[in-house]
Parts: sequence; C-alpha cells; structure tokens
Amino acid sequence: MKIKVGLDIGGSTTKIVGINDGKLVAKAIVKAADPVASAYGAVGKLVNDNNLKIEDIEQINMTGVGASFPTAPILGIKTVSVKEFMATGLGGLYLSGLEKAVVVSMGTGTAYLYANKDEVTHIIGSGVGGGTLIGLCNSAVGVADPVRLSELAETGDPNNLDLTIGDITKDAIPGLPMNATAANFGKALDAVKKEDVSAGVFNLVYQSIGTMSVLASRCCGVNDIVYTGQLTSFKQCRDYLMPFKDLYNANFIIPEDAVFATAIGSCLAGE
Repeated sequence: MKIKVGLDIGGSTTKIVGINDGKLVAKAIVKAADPVASAYGAVGKLVNDNNLKIEDIEQINMTGVGASFPTAPILGIKTVSVKEFMATGLGGLYLSGLEKAVVVSMGTGTAYLYANKDEVTHIIGSGVGGGTLIGLCNSAVGVADPVRLSELAETGDPNNLDLTIGDITKDAIPGLPMNATAANFGKALDAVKKEDVSAGVFNLVYQSIGTMSVLASRCCGVNDIVYTGQLTSFKQCRDYLMPFKDLYNANFIIPEDAVFATAIGSCLAGE
C-alpha cells in the first residue's frame, strides 16, 4: 500500500496522517520541542504503529510553523512544503464534506479562512486561542496543563464570573436571551474558586472565537463554519462554543479528527 503522508509541525506537537486513495488510513500525534526531532519521530511512529515500511510512503507534505526546519528529505523520502492556510482550509473542507466554508483554525492563536475547492483566503487572525487559555489560567490559578484545566473547568461555572444580560437589565433585548454573556469576567469578586476561573477562561476564549467566526462568515456570505485545531478536543468547546450557532443562526461544524485537519490538508494541497 502506497500512502502520502501529511505533517503539521507545531511548536510543541506534530500531527501526522497517512492518506491512501483519498482516504485517511493512519494518524498520530507526537510531542517534542524540537521540530526536526518531532518530524522524524512522527514519521517513525506512523510507520511502526501501522506496520508500514519506509518505501510504502511515496511522499511527505509538511506544513506548520516548524516546517521550515527540516532542510533535507525526511528519511530519504520526497518531502515538499505546503502553505499552512491552504492546508487548513482544504483539510476543513475534506473533514466536513463541504464545497465551501469558513474554516477556523484554533491553535495558539486563531486563524479565520474562507475555503473552497479552488482557493483558500485568509480573512483575519486573532491572538485569542490556546495560548490565551494557558497563559491566563496559569496566571490566575497556577495551572498550565490544558488537560488539567479542562478537568477543573468541568466542575466550575462561568456564570459565577460573567455578567449576563439578565444581570444588568430586566427588559428583554430582541435577539438576545437573558443568559447571553454581557461581559466576560464582569463580576468583580474578591474570591472565586479556581474551578470557576478555569471555566470562565475557557468560556472567554471560545466565545471570542465564536463571535469572530460569525463575523467572518457574514463577511463571506457563507453560513457553514468548520472548526479545526487542538482546541476542538476539549469538552468545553461544545459546551461554550456550540450555543453560538443558535444565537446567530449559523451552522457550526466540529468534524471528527478536527485536530488533524491541517495535516490532512497538506496531503490534499500537494495533489
């Protein structure tokens, strides 16, 4: 079986996929601070975990912030670089089955893209993303591990920190439910539980991303929004992001394997 491999080389993690005849047949995540070690390690893991041989890989397409570091063909296999926005856009379309959409890449920061089968356009970017989540939580509760933060947030309540429409007015506002957020962290309290703070930060990040994605979709005249990237893997993504689809009448899609969208798209971009 001949496969094409896609690598998304990040700052601390690398996602790798194998695609054969347009179908995803293998995937893995490798953690390493060094992008070269991460790239080689990811290819080795994919080969080992799927009983492959080096000669089964016909080509490696790599993208991501660390893609410029490997300067030679990886393990002697033909290796090419792919633009990250193109890879993310095509990967979002592949996973969602759509022909056009706004594709949102939630990484350290967040990128908002318009994608169709012919082109991928960068609409705008935001510094609010996973880096914001980890940095704020580390400052506020002394925890930087995102998995641990997600566990803390599960037992927390952002309403203990956020002001809602109902907190500031008893009069109905057309189009806005009374439980809609009026101000993230708007309740100035002297003492709050770390679980509530963690939940509040997750809520702030996902609501900010949701607001921006709706604006991006309206600018493009496209109602379908596909979310990709590492932040899709947390339970809070569905808890805090998905309610925006009803609030703004947009179609939010978090596809299976959304974490691997950019790696998948790197394969498709090279076809």
